[in-house]
Amino acid sequence: MDDNAATLDIWLVRVLRTLLVERSVTQTALRLNQTQPAISTALRKLRETLNDPILVRGKSGMVPTEYGESLLAAAQQVLRDVDFVATPHGDFDPERSRRTFRIAAPDYLNDFFMPTVIAQFRDAAPHARLEIESLGPQLDHAAALDSGELDLVIGNWPKPDERFERSDLFSDTVVCMMRADHPLARAPLARDAYLAAPHLAPTPYSGGRGGAIDAGFARANAQRRVVATLPYFGLVPQVLLQSDLIFTTTRRFAMHYASLLPLAVVDAPIPFPRIRCYQMWHPQVDRPSDIGWLRGLMAQVSADLIAHKARPARKDSGAECTAASSAGLKAGLDTPLPR
Repeated sequence: MDDNAATLDIWLVRVLRTLLVERSVTQTALRLNQTQPAISTALRKLRETLNDPILVRGKSGMVPTEYGESLLAAAQQVLRDVDFVATPHGDFDPERSRRTFRIAAPDYLNDFFMPTVIAQFRDAAPHARLEIESLGPQLDHAAALDSGELDLVIGNWPKPDERFERSDLFSDTVVCMMRADHPLARAPLARDAYLAAPHLAPTPYSGGRGGAIDAGFARANAQRRVVATLPYFGLVPQVLLQSDLIFTTTRRFAMHYASLLPLAVVDAPIPFPRIRCYQMWHPQVDRPSDIGWLRGLMAQVSADLIAHKARPARKDSGAECTAASSAGLKAGLDTPLPR
């Protein structure tokens, strides 16, 4: 072993991988729960050890050098192997585990699904760590599953990648969401009025692959008039409250916010297929049982969600608006899936 290899410990490899992914000392420090000076010191040591700047300033921020970029796959593989070696084989004991689990999911699950996942994870594995990434155009989730950077991906693509194992979590119906006093919330929504109205849409999180709602529009031979897009679902309610826009989304997401804010939820005038949400993972037969435990936890949270029945949008007035109340605060998980 040469001197450089002897000084490059697992911590520095983890910092290297995170720096190359985040391209920011600040974001790396946040992700690794460290101070910025600590990450700056680690970067300086990496530069000295590898004899390369690793990250340099570009036009839009920090970017990896050519050599630094070439190290990402190797660093990911090293960390994947370390996780494998450090995880006892056989029955996984979540109470004793100090493993870091990594999940990627669409951020519309943040309000009614992920809080329960995190709570149950903390109860079952108090010493382990859970990192949740938002699916976005910049995240190659397939490559991240292949490299071991991600353990699970939650998706709802109509045609998921067949290379990965998957299991269903829950399904949902598609509805329309708008401010409570929107002109189109006063009567049943007609197809022509729906398509002619200005729409808000999410920025595609799958790197160009069409989502389930886009597939529904295509199947119905319909095209909405999108005038604005947002990268985060959490911004949607405030935009709707201050505009004449319509947002097409899942019933659970819509009902969660309609229970808290003056928003209307109306039936979509297009027959969208149900959106099926599932978890995907890399089919490695030699993996220890830790990923199986995590999949089981996700499945249990999903089963608890399905056990409740969602309130349908009212068809007599075309809309349902629920004022915020103490009972409404629980609507995200107490609002069940219609059979």
